[in-house]
Amino acid sequence: MSGRAQLMWDEAVTGYDFGPEHPMDPVRLALTRRLVEAFGLDREVEVVAAKPAGESTLRLVHREDYIEAVKAASAEPGAADMSYGLGTLDDPAFAGMHDVSAMIAGQSVGAAEAVWRGEALHAVNFAGGLHHAMPGGASGFCIYNDASLAIARLMELGAERVAYIDVDVHHGDGVQAAFWDDPRVLTISLHEHPRTLFPQTGWPEETGAPSAEGSAVNVALPAGTGDAGWVRAFHAVVPELLAEFRPQVLVTQHGADTHFEDPLAHLAVSLDAQRAVQVACHDLAHEYADGRWVALGGGGYAVVEVVPRSWTHLVGIAAGRPIEPEAMIPESWRQEVFARTRQLAPMRMTDGRWPVSWADWESGYDPGDRLDQAVLAARRAVFPLRGLLP
Repeated sequence: MSGRAQLMWDEAVTGYDFGPEHPMDPVRLALTRRLVEAFGLDREVEVVAAKPAGESTLRLVHREDYIEAVKAASAEPGAADMSYGLGTLDDPAFAGMHDVSAMIAGQSVGAAEAVWRGEALHAVNFAGGLHHAMPGGASGFCIYNDASLAIARLMELGAERVAYIDVDVHHGDGVQAAFWDDPRVLTISLHEHPRTLFPQTGWPEETGAPSAEGSAVNVALPAGTGDAGWVRAFHAVVPELLAEFRPQVLVTQHGADTHFEDPLAHLAVSLDAQRAVQVACHDLAHEYADGRWVALGGGGYAVVEVVPRSWTHLVGIAAGRPIEPEAMIPESWRQEVFARTRQLAPMRMTDGRWPVSWADWESGYDPGDRLDQAVLAARRAVFPLRGLLP
């Protein structure tokens, strides 16, 4: 097996553009790629442009009528069929939408193939993680669900147990839906509580179909959760489940919208805590999945301050050359940010909260604490179904 990581990238993914008023500005992808380059990480990984996902691949998850609707909306955006979630405020139709969405999906599928076949130990597609798209419809800025397609391709190639960890601020509803009745896929989502955030799903009681009970795990965190609580919740749930499930591959989604500066949500997590969880995912892949790790991007709408730094950390960790939080950001990148956005770029790769401290679950919990209540609800709902103590 090659120890070298792959970074999936084709400049065409920056064409995933819902328009100037939409929060999902593709500049976040371009700036991340340039920051990876500014730190020299592109020399530490193999940069690969995979081919777009073809129709037979898309049909592993998506219905044929939906794929046809996306193609039709791509050709004639003004006539998009809104019954498929296309042409809405969240998912405006745009020319070429099918092609660029298939391109992003192809990068995640290519990452999964490379990791499964041993061509790379780790593979990153930060343009991916579009976890809200459903088998038959667009949702939440997501057209094709590349995360689900990567998992489906892994199983097509022979994987028997795939674990999916989603730490985006929004519930990973599309991936959960795609594998709701499949015990071969364990989906774990840590997200802001559905009472206060789209898509209003991801309650702890959502644990999988009767044929796959305990295969869906949802940790619904109270609004305002910060670093210590977020990292505590991750470690209180994820490692025990992975130890029991024994995945052959770990697929993780690293939406950067948990950040305290993100304009669309209400958690209060720092870049430093995001980095800590990225490191934890890397370590868990080595501990439980022979190092096989597919890491995806996701949400994140502080497109200058947060997203490029968070995902550059992710690439560095996957490459085996993690960037120190205190590292100064190259001036060349800061100048490019100003030229492109007229915004001042951050100076360092930290929010000043490193190292992140948190209390281990094993040291005890407080039944009156809202964060601990959220963790307990998830553990009580799922752990007994998997033969674990809640």
